Amino acid sequence: MIRPANRLAKVSFSASALMTAKARKLAEEGAHVISLAQGEPDFSTPRHVIEAAYRAALAGDTRYPAAPGSAALRKAIRAKFLRENGLDYALDEILVSAGGKQVIHSAFMATIDEGDEVILPAPYWVSYPDMIKLAGGVPVLVPCPRERGFVLDPAGLEAAITPRTRWVVLNFPNNPSGAACSQETMHEIAQILLRYPDVLVISDDMYEHLVYDGAFRTIAQVEPLLRDRVLTVNGVSKTYAMTGWRIGYAGGPRALIAAMNTMQSMSMIGVCTVAQAAAIAALEGPQDFLSEWKEIYRGRRNLMLQLLRDASTLAYHKPDGAFYLYADVSGCLGKTTPTGKRLDNDADVAMALLDEQHVAVVQGEAYGLSPFIRLSYATDDESLIEGCRRIVAFCNSLK
Repeated sequence: MIRPANRLAKVSFSASALMTAKARKLAEEGAHVISLAQGEPDFSTPRHVIEAAYRAALAGDTRYPAAPGSAALRKAIRAKFLRENGLDYALDEILVSAGGKQVIHSAFMATIDEGDEVILPAPYWVSYPDMIKLAGGVPVLVPCPRERGFVLDPAGLEAAITPRTRWVVLNFPNNPSGAACSQETMHEIAQILLRYPDVLVISDDMYEHLVYDGAFRTIAQVEPLLRDRVLTVNGVSKTYAMTGWRIGYAGGPRALIAAMNTMQSMSMIGVCTVAQAAAIAALEGPQDFLSEWKEIYRGRRNLMLQLLRDASTLAYHKPDGAFYLYADVSGCLGKTTPTGKRLDNDADVAMALLDEQHVAVVQGEAYGLSPFIRLSYATDDESLIEGCRRIVAFCNSLK
């Protein structure tokens, strides 16, 4: 008899992945499903990136990789951090992983002891709390309400810090809300963190290149005195439409990177060599298309905001970045759908949208702040228009 380890009871599958799977099953059964659930660019990986991987494979770059990442890729990452973020890391202060998720998992596993606390501003990316619990830690949530634009209140952060606090996780632009953090607020957060020298900071910068108003600044850049306590996490997935290539990376203090590399080496030898070659081409190659992609996302954001204005039971804050809208569905609760389903929470709303309008979204419960649903506008205009039309029809049909 197979008996799963007790630690598995602490974690759950990604809500966005589950909703995407349910939508796919409906589609296979013949329904015309519009998916606004998946957080993945709909652009193709740039051709020069694919060609770089092909050349690497033909040249024989198919042997066991270096555990922390190839020297060539780490040099490209070092140049990127210096060029775009003003952060100067040595090569042994940089780690390459199989996606940003593995970076963060390795950081938690390498540093968290049983009962250590990790502060999570909510809403948060669905995987954070499960990774914390798997490492033996305790997620401590700090709500960031819509009225604050889903941005962390520095005073709320300080109130959550205790002697057991090990990490604070910052994710701006944010998944799922699209919230960005101004330099002024980031500076206030940094000044608080300076008062707690034992607290480490993860800055998850995956959506760095998708800020629509203002400039992106990461916390180690805003406050250099924090540099030796900050793990700056990034990757090529969202920026370069390379989600399937699985390349994430981080820069941070040497001792932390060494500990993470030790942890990572227990689960794999290293990251796929041809994917690393592709990532080098992405980081060192043409960057002009990124501004074009950003403008397309900006246009889709504005289109979604315009289309949803007629949804009588939705409320929302204009997202500053990423490609998500975190819509407040409190106006839907207590109401009944045309098929007689009563909506008592945001999970009910998300499921009813899928069942009755064949639109896939993700419930806010999964992101630690209810009652909301996350809508992704990383899709084509036709799907976006039809999906929003159905959402408006659904909201206005409630009794």
